[in-house]
Amino acid sequence: MDQTREIVRLVDEVLGGAAIGTYLHGSAVLGGLRPASDLDLLVVSRRPMDDGERAALLAGLLERSGFPPSARPVELTVVVRSEVRPWRFPPTGDFLFGEWLREEFAASGPPRPEPMPDLALLIAQVLAGDRALAGPPPARVLDPVPHEDLVRASVAGVPELVAEVADDTRNVLLTLARVWTTVATGAIRPKDDAADWALARLPAEHRPVLAHARDLYRTRAYADETWPEGLRERVGAHVDHVLSEIGRLADPAR
Repeated sequence: MDQTREIVRLVDEVLGGAAIGTYLHGSAVLGGLRPASDLDLLVVSRRPMDDGERAALLAGLLERSGFPPSARPVELTVVVRSEVRPWRFPPTGDFLFGEWLREEFAASGPPRPEPMPDLALLIAQVLAGDRALAGPPPARVLDPVPHEDLVRASVAGVPELVAEVADDTRNVLLTLARVWTTVATGAIRPKDDAADWALARLPAEHRPVLAHARDLYRTRAYADETWPEGLRERVGAHVDHVLSEIGRLADPAR
């Protein structure tokens, strides 16, 4: 909570009255933080940030984001309210910070506005979690996201996600399970709950890979992750099966 309060103070210092609200989402509200969970926040602003604000917010987040045990990695998104209310797809995000982008920030500077289909999922989580860290309740600030846009947002990032399966195996498998769950049910579940949902629907030969990813998520930081060779050899077939299920649901005409 100390890290969360520091980030809320940083947003207030940088954006001041331009910030309408700061909202917690992700694992912290879906089912509890796990050993490798990010601290996920959405900031809703009245206007786009200027260059000075972008630089100041980035500098502050680079100092406050980290890895256990000293800190958690932070993922912080800023969206201008007029970009998402009234709702439309795909929305444009004003600023995105995440640990995976550190090298890009060093090379290219602070993040700029860009289309962010994932904002559909973030906003749905914020509304469901109803955890305002500053500002009014999210339902007074944000419009609901239609199911069809949750599906579009879920599948939009799948090709890029699958390309990372060799280097980020645990996260890719769990995120694919969540995509499958969301496309099938409209619910956005914690990653391990999504894995449980998927495990109940997978053929027996594809269960061990996902069960191992789920157990790593619940008990291990990324630095402690290990994959037995026999399981790693089965990852590709598992991914192909889940992609087939997602495609069948997302495009019934296939």
